[in-house]
Amino acid sequence: MKKPLVEHIDFYYNEQGYMVFTEKFHLERGYCCGNGCKHCPYNYEKVPEPKRSALLKQREENSGESR
Repeated sequence: MKKPLVEHIDFYYNEQGYMVFTEKFHLERGYCCGNGCKHCPYNYEKVPEPKRSALLKQREENSGESR
């Protein structure tokens, strides 16, 4: 039986109104789904190239901005 998702823990809504899953949600799921999720803790391992490389580059650039 699946447990219900909890807003602000498993997901949140972005400025455009889309549901965004958190890193916690992804870790509990246990694998990369291949969709290029914003908080993927698996380094987008199932996302096909060239999208995977672009996402990793974007993540690296964004992490440099927050320092």
